Amino acid sequence: MIQETLIPKVGVVTDIRIDTPDVKTFRVVGLDGNKLFEHMPGQCAMVSIPGVGEAMFSITSSPTNKEFMEFSIKKCGCLTTWLHMMEPGQQVTVRGPYGNAFPVETALKGKDLLFIAGGIGLAPLRSVINYVRDKRDQYGSVQIIYGSRSKADLVDYQEIINEWMTDTGVEVNLTIDREEEGWDGHVGFVPNFVKELNPDLNKTVLLCGPPIMIKFTLAGLKELGFTETQVYTTMELRMKCGVGKCGRCNIGDKYVCKDGPVFRFDELDELPNEY
Repeated sequence: MIQETLIPKVGVVTDIRIDTPDVKTFRVVGLDGNKLFEHMPGQCAMVSIPGVGEAMFSITSSPTNKEFMEFSIKKCGCLTTWLHMMEPGQQVTVRGPYGNAFPVETALKGKDLLFIAGGIGLAPLRSVINYVRDKRDQYGSVQIIYGSRSKADLVDYQEIINEWMTDTGVEVNLTIDREEEGWDGHVGFVPNFVKELNPDLNKTVLLCGPPIMIKFTLAGLKELGFTETQVYTTMELRMKCGVGKCGRCNIGDKYVCKDGPVFRFDELDELPNEY
C-alpha cells in the first residue's frame, strides 16, 4: 500500500474557486475523469507541479464525494504561487493518501461534535464536517466556531452560509478579529469567543488553526473543564516526505507523518516550539 501512495497520479484541475484574497480551492480528477483515489477525513496528499516543486496539503473534500477531490491552498511560497496562477484544464500530479484520519468511524461516532477553526485551519476540518453532514444520523449535534482576520478571509464562506447554516442540528458561530463595515456578526479572537460561548462539556472537540490560536484555545478549553482526551487536532503543516524517511516532522518521539497528522492532545508528550 505504501508503494501505491508513492506513485504520482496525473490529475486535471477542473475548477478553481477563489475563497479569499490568498486562498483558492482546486478541484481535481484523474485523466479518466474519475476521482484519483479514496481517502478518509483528515488525510493529506502530495500535490506537485513537475519542475516547480511539491508539498503536502489536506484533502478538503469529503470521502462521501465520489466524483472529485478538492484542495484549499493558501498562497505562501513558490509552489503555491504557481498553483494560484493555474487555470482549469491544466495538470498536476497527486500522490497519497498520507497519514491517519480523524476517527469518524470509531471514537467520534454518536458524539456531539465541536469544530473550532481559525483562518485556513477550516480547510482540514471541512472534510470532516461534510462527512458528518452526509452521515448525519450517525453523529450527535454539530457546533462550528470559526474565525478569521476579516470577513474576506473566511474560507468557504458561501458554503457556510448556504449549506452549513441551513442544516438542522448544525450550529455555526462566526467571528472576525476586528470590526469592519458590512459585518454585523461577532467580533473578537477565536479563543475568547469559545470561552464566551461556553460549549457543553460533553462535546468532542476538533481544533485546527494557527499555532498561537491552538495554544490559547486549548488553554481556554481546559479552563472551561475540557480534558486533553476530548480534543483532536491535525499537525499536517509539519509533514514533509509523508512516509517517515526525512525525520523533519517529529514532535518528541512521534512522527507526524506516521503517527499523525491527527492527534488527540493527550497523545502528544510535548507541543512543538511554535506552540
